[in-house]
Amino acid sequence: MTETLAWNTSMMVSAIILIVTFLGIFTEGVHGFHRTKFAMLGAGIMIFAGQWFGFYSPELAVEAVDWNVVFLLGAMMTIVSIMIPTGGFQALAYRIADFSRGRLFLLMVLLGTAVTVISLLLDNVTTVVIFGPLIVLICQALKVSPVPYLLAAALLSDTGGVATLVGDPPNLMIGSAAHIDFNAFLMHMGGIVFAAWLTVLYALKFLFRKELSVLPSISDFADKGRIKDPKTWRISLIVLALMVVMFILHHEMGWRAWMVAATGLTVLIFFANDVDLDESFESLEMTLLIFFISLFILVGGVEHSHFLEYLGSFIKPFVEKDLLMASIVLMWVAAILSALIDNIPFTAAMVPIILSMEAQGITVAPLWWSLAIGVGMGGNGTHLGSTANVFIVTLSERLAKDTGNPELAITPGLWIKKGTPAMIMTLLMSTLILWMFFDFFAAPIHPH
Repeated sequence: MTETLAWNTSMMVSAIILIVTFLGIFTEGVHGFHRTKFAMLGAGIMIFAGQWFGFYSPELAVEAVDWNVVFLLGAMMTIVSIMIPTGGFQALAYRIADFSRGRLFLLMVLLGTAVTVISLLLDNVTTVVIFGPLIVLICQALKVSPVPYLLAAALLSDTGGVATLVGDPPNLMIGSAAHIDFNAFLMHMGGIVFAAWLTVLYALKFLFRKELSVLPSISDFADKGRIKDPKTWRISLIVLALMVVMFILHHEMGWRAWMVAATGLTVLIFFANDVDLDESFESLEMTLLIFFISLFILVGGVEHSHFLEYLGSFIKPFVEKDLLMASIVLMWVAAILSALIDNIPFTAAMVPIILSMEAQGITVAPLWWSLAIGVGMGGNGTHLGSTANVFIVTLSERLAKDTGNPELAITPGLWIKKGTPAMIMTLLMSTLILWMFFDFFAAPIHPH
């Protein structure tokens, strides 16, 4: 459908429901209602209104949910909940601390590397939930401020997550919608993420030069890193390694990514037979999964009313005229919005717009990559830019309160001084790479 769609009542109704719901989601700190409550309410109203005005139905709502994303997230969460109690991650962190021998920037690089590598497979929030408290313990033993290391953990988990299909929820949504497999995602994003990773570390070395130049008290961590359940930890690592191989081959196998995660989880619970299933499934973040399901239903309604197609018709001439500039603008807009608001709803709204342009025969490959870079890196811009950031800030505030030392709290002002410059530098680096290798990013994702 190349001509501009006529504005109609269905579009107006769905647009109002979407805008009001998103306002509720983005202002949860003001009214105190959890964003999932607003997402559920918006999804429910969208189904009722859609039935009334004839553009949506409960059947279409179920079809609108991207179950690949929901099942993949759920399976990965459960695998992590089995791995955390083994003590393996703690042992890894203490070995890193022992190896650094009081060289503070080396400690930051090694902890940052561990956080980034784990973020490639597990989501960012999980990574900082594991490493945040360990960083505090290591820094207390060394008698140095944990602030630079906590900030590095948040920034590098957000950055690392951008590299793979399973590293960050928006990537799952983009990959699932555009049928991008694990290999293609890693091939396109790996180089940019590596450059951004180096940029973040270099920026933090400069921004925290005073804190990183102090002499720590040398502490022996060798005896602290004991794994409580070596058998389950070893089996978990083997399963994760097999899953990486299967993620790489999932396209050839004709599997969706969720099948790989579900297979890995099934193998893990059979071989690590001491695992208490009730406990493992208890730590499933149902609130986040319901938030996703509700968002998919909400955006599905807007899509069926053709409102997103209507919006896309205004963006289309700009994309057709200058694809490189459109890609760069999308990356920066996505980054700025993701720094201010949650990147998941923004991604959910952008995906159908790009899909509708693709259906009209427009080259959209670079737009997918720009969206992934923008929403991933943009989370580093503010203390509220990602859930990982919020966790790290909360942890530092609790630490400041417990120790009576306000300097240990990561305040919004401190984030703007240290975190925001790091985000801007990574975006400048990403823009440069996108511009230099644009032909590579603009090549069709599925060459015929």
